[in-house]
Amino acid sequence: MGRLIKNHWARLITLTAAVYQIAAALEGFFWPKIFFDFLTKTLDPAVKPIPVLQIINLIMGFAMLAWEYPLGFIAGTSIHRSLEARLAALPLFALAAILTYQGTNAGLYYLISMVVYFWAYSEGEMVCAKPWTLPQRGSRGKA
Repeated sequence: MGRLIKNHWARLITLTAAVYQIAAALEGFFWPKIFFDFLTKTLDPAVKPIPVLQIINLIMGFAMLAWEYPLGFIAGTSIHRSLEARLAALPLFALAAILTYQGTNAGLYYLISMVVYFWAYSEGEMVCAKPWTLPQRGSRGKA
């Protein structure tokens, strides 16, 4: 049996969260609601009458989808291969998702993927330049 490649697992969780965030943002255009509105109504202007938070979530969802899948012009770049950049960006994406009522699950998925990415980072995993490939080991028998 092989070893678990944690950055691939975290990438799948993050892709799920990004798709969920996009769907939640689209739903938020029709039924705008802040998650914390049971505590205070001061955040309501972020979702209605102008859907600022929904637009931010939509842009962030598409950005994370493009980063994690990745799109052709992002694949192999230093930002795509950086676990540190993901660990810095994921809390912001999670915060934006958690603020809307529809996006709380996406925010929780982002937090879970952040933990798994940190696990991968702490074990010294690397993201390969070619997406969805394994790091190549040195060949045996060569001097």
